[in-house]
Amino acid sequence: MEDRLILFGLHEMDGIGRKTIARLLASGNLLSDMLKYETQDWIHSGLTAERASMMKEYFHESWIYERLELLLKERVEFVTYLDKEYPILLKETADPPWVLYTKGDINLLHKPSIAMVGTRVPTGYGKKVGEVFASQLCKAGYAIVSGLARGIDSVCHDAAIRADGLTIAVLGAGLSHIYPAENTALASRIASTGLLVSEYPIHRKPRPGLFPERNRIIAGLSLGTLVVEADLRSGSLITADAALEAGRDVFAVPGPITSPKSHGTLNLIKQGAALVTRVEDITDEYVNFIGSSETDTDRIAQMNDELQASASDRELIPQLTEDERKVYDLLEAGPMTLDDFVDRLHLDFGHLHSVLLSLIIKKQIMQLPGAIYKLI
Repeated sequence: MEDRLILFGLHEMDGIGRKTIARLLASGNLLSDMLKYETQDWIHSGLTAERASMMKEYFHESWIYERLELLLKERVEFVTYLDKEYPILLKETADPPWVLYTKGDINLLHKPSIAMVGTRVPTGYGKKVGEVFASQLCKAGYAIVSGLARGIDSVCHDAAIRADGLTIAVLGAGLSHIYPAENTALASRIASTGLLVSEYPIHRKPRPGLFPERNRIIAGLSLGTLVVEADLRSGSLITADAALEAGRDVFAVPGPITSPKSHGTLNLIKQGAALVTRVEDITDEYVNFIGSSETDTDRIAQMNDELQASASDRELIPQLTEDERKVYDLLEAGPMTLDDFVDRLHLDFGHLHSVLLSLIIKKQIMQLPGAIYKLI
C-alpha cells in the first residue's frame, strides 16, 4: 500500500492527532512498516497500551479502504503532505496538516489567494468593506480564503461568488458538518464553484477548540491576510498571528475610532500591519504573481523562495521603540523563550506580548513552536 494511503489511514484513526503522527515519524517509524506493527511495537513507538491495542485491532489495509469508500460516497477528495499536489505555501508553515479533505475544485489550492477575516457581528461599514475588497480582489485574479463563519467570512465568500470569482472556505469541522448550519447553502455554492477544505475527517463534529486551529490553514494557504473589521478579542486576530508566524503579510482596514468593532484592526495598524484603503494597497505587493506566463504553482513557489531569501538579508528597521530594541538586542545572542524575556526584562506580560507581536509584524523576529523567538 502506498505511503500516502497509510498516512491517510493513520490520520483517520480516533485519538491519533497530528502531533502523534509527527512524533511517530520523527522517531524513525516507517509508514510502510506500521501496517505490520504488533501491539508492543506501537507501545515502543510511544502510544499508550489502550491506544496500541486499538491500532493493532483496526489499523489494517481493509480498514483504510473502508475509510476511502466513505470519502468516495461523500464525493470528497484528499491530499496528503506526501503528495506533489499539496499546497506549497501551506507546506512551508510551522505546523502544516498531514491531510487535507476537499470538496470542489482542488486546483484552487495552488491559486494565488488572499485571506479575508473579521468579526462575526460586523457593522454596515464592515460588510460594505468586505464586499468591495472581496469583489475587487477576485477581479484582480486572486481567490478569497476565509472560514465560513458568520459575519465577515460569509460576506466575503458571498461577494466572491457574486463577482464570478473563486473562494476557498476552510472549515473547523469535517466536511459533513457545516457550521454554522445557516451557511449550508453558502457552503454548497462554494463547493460548486470554489473549494471547501478541512484537515478533519469528514464526520468530525465541530467543537470550539477546532476553530482556532483551522485559522493557521486560512493564513497558510494565502499570500497575505486582510483583517476587515475586528474588535480586540476577535478570533480573526488569531489568523493574523498565524500569518505573521508563517512570514506572510498582514493588512488591516481602518475603521471609526468610536466603533469597538474597529479597535482590533486599529491596534494591528499601530503595531505595523499595512493600512489599506483600496485594493491596490494589497495587489501592488504581489504584482509579480498575477498575470505572468508562469503557472500559479510556479509563481507561488517563486514567491516562497523570495520570502525566504529576503528574510535572511532584511536590514534592521531603525524605528524601533526602546522596548523593541531591548528585545532585539537580547535575541542577537540567540533564540529565547517567553519566560526568558519575562525574567530579563521585567515587563508586564501584556506589554511584552505587544512588543513581540510588533517586532514580528515589522519582520525583525519570528516565533517558533513552543513560544521560542529568534531573529529573522
